[in-house]
Amino acid sequence: MSADQLILAAAAGAVCLALSAVLWALAQRRADQARLEALAAQIRSMQIRAEAAQASAEAFDSALLAVEDGQALLASGEESLAVCAEALGLAAGEPQAVLNALMRADPDHARRLRALFERGEACAFEVQGEAGVVTVEGRAAGALAWLRLSGMLGEDAGLPTAPRFAAFLHTRSCPAWIAAADGSPVWVNAAWLRAVGAETLDEAARRGAAFDRGADSVASEAANLGQRREAVRWLAFDGRRRAFHIVAQPLEGGGVAVWTDDVTEVEELREQLKRNIEAHDQTLNRIDDAVAIFGEGKRLIFHNTAFAELWGIEPAWLEERPTHGEVLDRLRQRRRLPETADYAKWKAAELDRYEKLGAEPDDLWSLPDGRTLRVVRQPHPMGGMLVLFADITGELKLKAQYNALIQVQQATLDKLSDAVAVFGSDGRLRLHNESFERFWGIGHDQLEAADFEAVVQLCVPKLHDLGFWRELKGRVGDPDPGARTPMTGEARTSDDRIVEYRSRPLPDGATLIAFTDVTDARRLESALADREAALSEAERLKRDFVGNVSYELRTPLTTIIGYSELLEHSGDALPERARAHAASVKSAATQLARSIDDVLDMAQIDADEMALDLADVNVAELMIGVAGRWLKPAEAARVSLVIERPDDIGLIRGDAKRLAQILDHLVENALTQTPAGGTITLAARKALGEIQLQVSDTGRGIPFHVQAHIFDRFIGRERGGPGLGLALVKALTELHGGWVALESEPGAGARFTCHLPEGAEAVTAQRELAL
Repeated sequence: MSADQLILAAAAGAVCLALSAVLWALAQRRADQARLEALAAQIRSMQIRAEAAQASAEAFDSALLAVEDGQALLASGEESLAVCAEALGLAAGEPQAVLNALMRADPDHARRLRALFERGEACAFEVQGEAGVVTVEGRAAGALAWLRLSGMLGEDAGLPTAPRFAAFLHTRSCPAWIAAADGSPVWVNAAWLRAVGAETLDEAARRGAAFDRGADSVASEAANLGQRREAVRWLAFDGRRRAFHIVAQPLEGGGVAVWTDDVTEVEELREQLKRNIEAHDQTLNRIDDAVAIFGEGKRLIFHNTAFAELWGIEPAWLEERPTHGEVLDRLRQRRRLPETADYAKWKAAELDRYEKLGAEPDDLWSLPDGRTLRVVRQPHPMGGMLVLFADITGELKLKAQYNALIQVQQATLDKLSDAVAVFGSDGRLRLHNESFERFWGIGHDQLEAADFEAVVQLCVPKLHDLGFWRELKGRVGDPDPGARTPMTGEARTSDDRIVEYRSRPLPDGATLIAFTDVTDARRLESALADREAALSEAERLKRDFVGNVSYELRTPLTTIIGYSELLEHSGDALPERARAHAASVKSAATQLARSIDDVLDMAQIDADEMALDLADVNVAELMIGVAGRWLKPAEAARVSLVIERPDDIGLIRGDAKRLAQILDHLVENALTQTPAGGTITLAARKALGEIQLQVSDTGRGIPFHVQAHIFDRFIGRERGGPGLGLALVKALTELHGGWVALESEPGAGARFTCHLPEGAEAVTAQRELAL
């Protein structure tokens, strides 16, 4: 390339470079201009915001300090800073002086401020100054620390800030919150959140949780009416049922403050008081005495059923709660008050009792209808007066009757020959008769208000045995019921009398002691004992005589009966007349032997020496055996012997020998009374747990005057035999626990019925077994 071309190329490059530089410079200028305009706009915005911030800080009565490297500068709120300086007792409102005063106020405050300046830790506290309170809030922003100061002077110095007041509300154990007009909470304390189980109010709102819908309704009602509302609600809180007193108070500027207090104990006490009052009223309604309670206004606030019945007042009128004076007026109209000459004065005196604080003495009212009332008045614990009316008419009557009975008792005791004294549980002499005074030779005046020891001193001269008196004292004064057992015994006095003493505990705790002079009785008993011994000896001699005589008689009778039987069966060796005489001798000897047996049996029964050999006896076989023994004699007398018995007559518990002996005597008696051609019926039947054995005949009967003594000994001689047969029948039947009945009319025969129990037991044992 040539030099010209090089020059031209260099010129063209320089021109292009120059154009590029011009274009870059134009573009750079435009960018710088836009940057300058943005910075100017930013500066204007910052100025506006700074002015707004300063205006807002000054609008809220607070001063804003910027602190850098320990140096404080006022950002806004000059007037507020002056108030803070005055509250701290500073003459001028210099920022640095205020900061230094805050540092000196409290070591804890200084620590918090240094943590803010050095580490950027936020803080908030209050400083109590000489003239007021300064509230400090600190925040860090970049290299600067900002302090917001609010001062309060005078009465406003004690008002807490909103955070402090919120913290105060959080410390409450009961829920408190601020509600909107619809009752929904807009701010709640920690107790409210704890009650609904939520961490924040927003969480509770999302879950739809509420402390109590009823409380929300109370808050809504207070907001709508603009008035305070209160209610008591029972809720489940902290795992148990509790009562809360809810207060909803509308706030200035909107919203409702809701405050709750746990009044569970108060409500429980109120319910308990209510139940106690109801129980008290029910108790008063059950007593017989009339009770009326008049309140502080002298109006009837309570009366029991007995009050209306006692005075005959309509319950409907009493429910209107009349005054005390009105009640008295109505009773006077119906003549149910005591008669008095000046009713107005009497009524005024009754109503004046409300002014007296102490309990009034009881009164006795005598009513025109003859009743007597005891009137008791006392102040009521809740104000007013309680009046009780007791109808003591019956009590007075009983007291009069009691006094009369006491007088009769005393008069009765005075008529007794025994010496009687009654000692109370305290050992004092309560009652004695005149015989007691005569018995011991004591004057009436000496026994007045005497105790047991004093009475003993008066009686010792006649009865010297001190051991006896000590034992008797134990019966009187020992509180142990086991020691107050009855005591009976005898003692001998110094004048040679035999005294029988007796102590008896009485139901009221008193002890009755009686003394009886038994000297003559003991002498008579001694004489009677001697006579009884003589009679016993005579009875023994009688038994021995009967036994000896019967033995002596049996020996020749046995010989006579034996020889008479031998002669009777000798055949043709003896003539017919001689054999008849021998048969008569045998019959008479046999009858005499049976009579001797009867006498011995009766003697055994009289001496309680006869014992029954009890066994099960077949009644049918018993009757057949008896009939078999008497069949030949009946045929000889031309008398029919008939047996009547049911097939199921069964067994009877008894002595077979003695039962047969009873029937033998009855059949023998019937044979002697029944003429030829007559009938003797031997019957047995069951009836109501007993067996009835009957022997009846168609003989001449028994005269009425003889029937009353037919079973007595030796009465029936005119009917044959020694008169012991029927008496022995009665004795043997009774020995079986039964009894004998007789039915007879003269000329119409007789019927003897022995009533015997089926399970008979021996009534009388042998003497040696009956000890």
